[in-house]
Amino acid sequence: MTDGRSRAAVPRRGRLGRTAKVAGLGARSSGRWAMTEARKAFAGAKRSEALDSERELRTAADVLDVLGNMKGALMKVGQMAGYLDVGLPESTRASLAQLQTNAPPMSRELAEAVVLEELGAAPEELFEQWDPAPIAAASIGQVHRAVTADGRACAVKVQYPGVAEAIAADLGSARMVFRALSVLFPGLDPAPVVEELRQRLTEELDYEHEAANQRLFADHYRGHPYICVPEVYDDLSSARVLTTRLATGAAFDEVLGWSQDQRNRVAETLYRFSFGSIYRLSAFNGDPHPGNYLFHPDGGVTFLDFGLVKRFTTDETDQFQRMLTAMVVDRDIPRFRAEVVAAGLLPADAPFDDQAIERYFTHFYEFVLTDEPRTFTPEYAADGVRAIFDSSGEHRELKKTLNVPPSLVVLQRINLGLISLFAQLGATANWRSIAEELWPFTDRAPTTPMGRDAQPWRDALSTNT
Repeated sequence: MTDGRSRAAVPRRGRLGRTAKVAGLGARSSGRWAMTEARKAFAGAKRSEALDSERELRTAADVLDVLGNMKGALMKVGQMAGYLDVGLPESTRASLAQLQTNAPPMSRELAEAVVLEELGAAPEELFEQWDPAPIAAASIGQVHRAVTADGRACAVKVQYPGVAEAIAADLGSARMVFRALSVLFPGLDPAPVVEELRQRLTEELDYEHEAANQRLFADHYRGHPYICVPEVYDDLSSARVLTTRLATGAAFDEVLGWSQDQRNRVAETLYRFSFGSIYRLSAFNGDPHPGNYLFHPDGGVTFLDFGLVKRFTTDETDQFQRMLTAMVVDRDIPRFRAEVVAAGLLPADAPFDDQAIERYFTHFYEFVLTDEPRTFTPEYAADGVRAIFDSSGEHRELKKTLNVPPSLVVLQRINLGLISLFAQLGATANWRSIAEELWPFTDRAPTTPMGRDAQPWRDALSTNT
């Protein structure tokens, strides 16, 4: 059997071959590896059905050959597009969505070989109980359920051997993706965007880095009544194995059948986590994929994946604050324009008046412009996709001059992912009032029941800092 660390050569394939392999992913798969069912297995502590052995990846060479064009950078792009659910043709969306669910698992022997090499013993020796059938598959690894020697139920994420080489190969294609974007946005400098993506994806390969991210969020949100981040078990983790407390909850598809009040509460928690982390923790968990959340009927959410985290400098968060203050709080468009130029989004000599700047950028702040309830709709989410990618329409000339600074690359996942989830939930709230609780420069008193429930946690956090 091929060793977990083996380094098979990455096959050289032309762009057409890579595209064809991704496009044919659904047809080649003998069955769907359903992420939603895997997440339900977390909740029910129920063993998965027997795996189809013909689909198992048994060696590192298998990983490179089969997953080299499904995983890594291209899969991240595909996943993001696949769960937008709005603003894309149905046939395109359905094809891309398969990148979320068609993930052949590693064989039992290959997964156990990775654990043995990383932790120094076989899973059956390290854990009181070990389920060899994975209960979830991610873009660079798969998750097994286990019980520690001292009786703690845990989730063990095991990285696919050889996936680092697959990502390295895919990053070359990612560069081509951003070159294509620069055709739509001639002002876009693809080099820093590609470098930002490279850094984030490289960090995702290091589970020790992910563990540090998860500890950061777990420490910050410990004691929060609605936001839960599972604890990391450091003694059972390494660079390619990550062990955390086992979490339970409902999958996103199940939430879509809940009452509107429950869906509103779930969305409020996602909103508080995302924007509160940016402005109170200077960090953003940049993968708002529905499979990364477990939901609870009271509005609570458990957050599972911290591989793609952007940590912001003080200068960057101060810049965000100045842009928000100018556009939303003071509605000072000339000052907002100056901040957009300072942030590197727009050239100083861009030949557009302030009204044109206001009309384009207002969309990205629209849901917090007024202090009143607003509902996220599919139309609003689709407008966000078009505002970024549509090269026609009123703003086509303006968008030709726009750039995306590295600090804003990951934040685009709010517009391209998180808001899409809110639209599917039909989420309604006074987002401005909640935002003013989260913005340090307003620090508003709670205006919702969830905010009031979280006030003791908020007070304790202020005392400790």
